[in-house]
Amino acid sequence: MAFEFRYQHRVEFAETDLAGIVHFSNFFRYMEITEHAFLRSLGLTVHGPVDGRLVSWPRVHADCTYRAPLGFEDQVEVHLLVRQKRRKSITYEFRFCKAGDETPVARGTLTVVCTAIEAATGRMSAIRIPDSVDRQIEVAPAELLHAPPADNTDLSPERPPKKH
Repeated sequence: MAFEFRYQHRVEFAETDLAGIVHFSNFFRYMEITEHAFLRSLGLTVHGPVDGRLVSWPRVHADCTYRAPLGFEDQVEVHLLVRQKRRKSITYEFRFCKAGDETPVARGTLTVVCTAIEAATGRMSAIRIPDSVDRQIEVAPAELLHAPPADNTDLSPERPPKKH
């Protein structure tokens, strides 16, 4: 069973903004590209027939916390970990770092829900993850999920100080 996947991407000029750094929205694209590659590596797809019905995985939550910039021609490694698997959904954790020097760049999550699409109407309904998919994906070990970034930087959102 798989619980992690690594994908490398070279930043293209079109992915940068006027400041010359990767536009924040591209990190969401990188997460999705990595998820698709992970599923393909298992012989699965994010949208296609499974056990006689059309199955898709719409996104219901996505977030990303940024630590350091990426620029044109930088090589970024995206490390996908399966954080949680429920009956009808999967939450992935993504850790971004500069390839080669392991500089932490960002951390994100993506939650997807397994749905069946009704052919006649296009209506989507949440369904239990099919066994053919469920038996291939497992939650990552706790020690991997709770491991700090390489430089021990806390990438969790800042919390305002408590008022007394």
